[in-house]
Amino acid sequence: QVQLVESGGGLVQPGGSLRLSCTAASGSIFSISAMGWYRQAPGKQRELVADITSGDRTNYADSVRGRFTISRDNAKNTVYLQMSSLKPEDTAVYYCSAKLRLLGHITYFDYWGQGTQVTVSS
Repeated sequence: QVQLVESGGGLVQPGGSLRLSCTAASGSIFSISAMGWYRQAPGKQRELVADITSGDRTNYADSVRGRFTISRDNAKNTVYLQMSSLKPEDTAVYYCSAKLRLLGHITYFDYWGQGTQVTVSS
């Protein structure tokens, strides 16, 4: 069983910063390819915020490029999202994702975290 455990959400004023963390917790992980962050605002579809490959190649949504930075620690099976210059429109539930392969398996599957609320408001 794999759990993606997220932390770091909360309330922040416009222009502020937050750092999200997500750890893939399992003793059965063989390898993790891509990890990423998505978000879903009320009444909107879930959208990609940023993702990162096992080789540290990154991809960002246009709306966050230059303000958010994604990184990962492969030794800890953890992905981070440093968010700066936050805007009210960044308010959403942020979900972590990981494409990983378990021991004894040959296929990669997508796993999701439970979501963490980020609210940007004065």
